[in-house]
Amino acid sequence: MALVQDVPEHPNASLHGTGREVLLPRAGLVTLSVIMAVFSVTAVVLNTTVIAVTLRYRQLRQPLNFALVNLAVADLGTTLTGTVPSVVTNAAGYYISGRVGCVLEGFCVAFFGITALCTVALIAVERVFVVCKPLGTIIFQDKHAVAGVAASWLWSLLWNTPPLFGWGNYELEGVGTSCGPDWQSRDPKNISYVVCYFVLCFAVPFSIIVVSYTWLLWTLRRVAKVGGAAAAKAEARIAWMVIMMVVAFLVSWMPYATLALTVVFKPDMNFSPWVKVMPIYMAKSSTIYNPMIYIYMNKQFQKYAIPFLLCGKNPLPPEEEDSEVQTTVSPLNNKITPE
Repeated sequence: MALVQDVPEHPNASLHGTGREVLLPRAGLVTLSVIMAVFSVTAVVLNTTVIAVTLRYRQLRQPLNFALVNLAVADLGTTLTGTVPSVVTNAAGYYISGRVGCVLEGFCVAFFGITALCTVALIAVERVFVVCKPLGTIIFQDKHAVAGVAASWLWSLLWNTPPLFGWGNYELEGVGTSCGPDWQSRDPKNISYVVCYFVLCFAVPFSIIVVSYTWLLWTLRRVAKVGGAAAAKAEARIAWMVIMMVVAFLVSWMPYATLALTVVFKPDMNFSPWVKVMPIYMAKSSTIYNPMIYIYMNKQFQKYAIPFLLCGKNPLPPEEEDSEVQTTVSPLNNKITPE
């Protein structure tokens, strides 16, 4: 959010021809820089590991894992184009990359971020597709996985390019050390873009996640009544995963979306500097939550990722290394069966 004040004497005059007053004291900016440096290193290590082990081990190159790897790629892009620059700008105390750098950063962070968000929704849809088999005997194949991944990138590209051509804008946000979509402009064109952006790039993916996982849990609960202990165990495990996924989504994105809409519809409301900045960095922190929840809670990835990270050592007991049995619900008899 472009919640900064014009002050001609400030050194970051290169951005728009006027100076900008950064609304946090030096100690606060240094704290943000250190925190984001930790997030950056962690996110790069986790997401790079996911990509590396997938390229290295053929067993992981399966259609159901395409979206997980795509999530790692998008999160890595967000880290390199948004989180790492914020470490530098916060350490410097002001935005140092100029107008072109601001637009480039805003576009890249939004592009990779929405791609990751759409991929989270894609993962939910794929799990319903595989477990509940809504299309009957149609098998989930490479072409379905590739189509889903391509759709996540194209959808993000479609809604993040308009500001480059005049519908919407990329501007300084938070305390003036990072850039993103301009939520504060009262221009009617900008407001219309922000509303469309919120509905189609946040509300729609979130609705897909809620509907998909509700369907999944409802189906598993129904068949668990006749499926015995194995079915009940599968239901409990998936329910826990669903809770973690939805909570992570809300923690990462809901504060940012709420603050953005508040700025759009109540522009006169005043916020403290920390209220302005925390939602931005909570959204960027999803680059750590995502690989932890979606990848490292996946036993198949654990088997290869943990030894990769620990230089060949695996502290997990042998029984934890076995690949997790995937369960599906047969559309013909409503029973959970292993695959």
